[in-house]
Amino acid sequence: MKTTDIERLEQQIEHLIREHLVECTRRAMQAVERGFSGARHTAPRRVEAARRAVGKRRSVAEIDALAERLAAAVCAKPGTTMVVLASEVGASAQDLERPTQRLKKAGRIRTVGERNATRYFPLPLRKSAA
Repeated sequence: MKTTDIERLEQQIEHLIREHLVECTRRAMQAVERGFSGARHTAPRRVEAARRAVGKRRSVAEIDALAERLAAAVCAKPGTTMVVLASEVGASAQDLERPTQRLKKAGRIRTVGERNATRYFPLPLRKSAA
């Protein structure tokens, strides 16, 4: 091969690479525009948990109802964190500690990870021995 052939080949390759990069950039910009076109421009609404009086204990029925809502949220969004589940249920993460313990003890959910990285998964219902 002659030197001019190699140089011409290099120029063609560089031209193709530039065209490819321009096309990738254009498509990325289009994807970003599509992604943000449907986005709301308002700040996300924070779900406020119902406040109870300091020192007032929750009833067993209230904890059970919260546990059922939490179990439904875990089934709907398996593998999510407590923060996400709390917003789904409409309670604070702290308020869901006792219902979470009950669901784990009953074998309805399992956790993977520690602290803020804990993920919650539903467990299949066990058939009772009859």
